[in-house]
Amino acid sequence: MAAATRGGAERYFTRWYKPDVKGRPCEDFCVLQHSNRICVITLAEAHPLLQSGKTIKSINYQISANCSRLQNKVSGKSKRGAQFLTELAPLCRISSTDGEEYTIYSCIRGRLIEVNENILSNPTILQEKPSTEGYIAVVLPKFEESKSVTQGLLTQKEYEEVLLKRLNSSS
Repeated sequence: MAAATRGGAERYFTRWYKPDVKGRPCEDFCVLQHSNRICVITLAEAHPLLQSGKTIKSINYQISANCSRLQNKVSGKSKRGAQFLTELAPLCRISSTDGEEYTIYSCIRGRLIEVNENILSNPTILQEKPSTEGYIAVVLPKFEESKSVTQGLLTQKEYEEVLLKRLNSSS
């Protein structure tokens, strides 16, 4: 299931933001929450990887010696076999050609439904279309947590205020 196209993303998805994850400035993520409670994890506009001049060298879903997000096998209506994620569970690590490495976090609790394998062979779509084809992963929160899962995340308006504050403090 590919993330929605631009029009669909606006119509069916609510955007939530998690800025400065783990205290790392500008490492912001966006959670696109569908009305059916599925969440698509993407990079937010201000993430360093989306700034001009950044080139992605590699994307790695191998989180540790014995945990690869690519090994996630989901089956059936109840999504059996899905890896369970906490808010700070790493999804992947992305290296840029300038030597920087970024860990991408889930930002929400839920079951990992899929990771976007297309970005492994074509990492530029992560930068060109971060909220559509360049998504990182799809996460399904528990039904009883689907309303509370976005607590601690910012709305689009609140996130824009954060970006404005950053801009004012840097100038």
